[in-house]
Amino acid sequence: MEKTITDSSHFKKSFGLYGAIAIVAGSMIGSGIFIVSADISRNLGSPFYLLLTWLITGFITLIAALSYGELAAMMPKAGGQYVYLTEAFNPFIGFLYGWTFFLVIQTGTIAAVAVAFAKYTGVIFPFFSESNILMDLGFIKISAAQLLAILSLIVLTMINYRGIKNGKIIQLSFTITKVIAIAGLIILGFIIASGSSFWSVNFSDMWTVKTTVFEGGKIISIKEITGIAILTTIGVAMVGSVFSSDAWNNVTFIAGEIKNPNRNIPLSLFWGVLIVTIIYILANLVYINLLPLQGSPDATDVIGRGIQFATSDRIGVAAATRIFGSSAAFVMAVLIMISTFGCNNGLVLSGARVYYAMGNDGLFFKKVAKLNKFSVPGVALIIQCVWASLLCLSGRYNDLLDYVVFAVLLFYILTIIGLFVLRVKKPEIPRPYKAFGYPVLPAIYIILAFALCVDLLIYKPSFTWPGMIIVLLGIPVYFIIKKKKA
Repeated sequence: MEKTITDSSHFKKSFGLYGAIAIVAGSMIGSGIFIVSADISRNLGSPFYLLLTWLITGFITLIAALSYGELAAMMPKAGGQYVYLTEAFNPFIGFLYGWTFFLVIQTGTIAAVAVAFAKYTGVIFPFFSESNILMDLGFIKISAAQLLAILSLIVLTMINYRGIKNGKIIQLSFTITKVIAIAGLIILGFIIASGSSFWSVNFSDMWTVKTTVFEGGKIISIKEITGIAILTTIGVAMVGSVFSSDAWNNVTFIAGEIKNPNRNIPLSLFWGVLIVTIIYILANLVYINLLPLQGSPDATDVIGRGIQFATSDRIGVAAATRIFGSSAAFVMAVLIMISTFGCNNGLVLSGARVYYAMGNDGLFFKKVAKLNKFSVPGVALIIQCVWASLLCLSGRYNDLLDYVVFAVLLFYILTIIGLFVLRVKKPEIPRPYKAFGYPVLPAIYIILAFALCVDLLIYKPSFTWPGMIIVLLGIPVYFIIKKKKA
């Protein structure tokens, strides 16, 4: 690991506290908050449990962020979570994380966010619609939306290739813009909803949990859930909220470029996650105030469809329709374009630092371990862009994201277990910041996240086993690399 420490010193210290917070918050807020509450509502059928799901997600995410703060302050090196897993366990565990991170976690997320950006651009400029097929090769169809998604990745990669300051400017400006815009929508939503009766209607039956199975535009079944089964249903529903709250750890990947990282990384993790959690809770309160939770998929207006059956799950557009009327689609398209472009900048900027750290340890291509003349890992940025672009063309990026939900949680659990391991294994390392609530809060996270993993293994095997297979495929690759090195 010494090589990583030495090379990290060549990065330019460009991010202060506010820039680091922008990385955390900007990478978290994409398009999920405007969509996933519809699916959560179908799973739970209760406004109370909808809010509880987001509260639990925010709580465990904040615990994880506070725990990562200690690791980041101990080891302020490029690579973040990859470095922590390697130090706490061994290079093998670190590689499995880096393998999955490159193959699907980071690049799959980048591809999905890029296509979301293109989809909403198509609302304003119909040429970029997904239905506008520019090339049909038989085995693959390439749409204007996919090409725009790839173009956005190339632009962001070029911006970040030319130095960390360029990426910092994009991140700060887009994060500030989208936070202000979302805050404005929330305020307007509460004002418009002040005379609405939907709050009382929604909470008239707040304790009953009903799971609605919805396929092919039709309701297949509605089942009332009782007892301990409510907890497992919440766990299944949390898939969307967990992913909407993910990517907060990206700030740890750029630790080598943050001023006073011992202080600023823990603080940015806390404030960034807290700000986003508050925004998400308030947004859902607005949804519940503006719209009925329950509705019908056959209805033709946003009130009739409710939160559960918002068209294409676009609950943000449905809520905006109550605020802005017919111009809602345009307003939300602009907001989500800003949100997703800023989100992807943070993902593109930070992800390349993980491959850089792996390259320094001989676990990735050697060239990714080099900084270009602008003091950024240029080759790593290019490789990331190429692979994410291929995922954009594949059209399978959303499936990949579904597959890795289990793997993402697994590596979060391992990293926080690593916090305990390092307390014993390396007690002599200076800890400028110690995890708040240690050992109780980190242990609570491990228990809750493990319970969620078990829940997903049982009730969503199609999500979990493919993710496990992706991780396990890294095992022979690791030993092939080690053999070549030897």
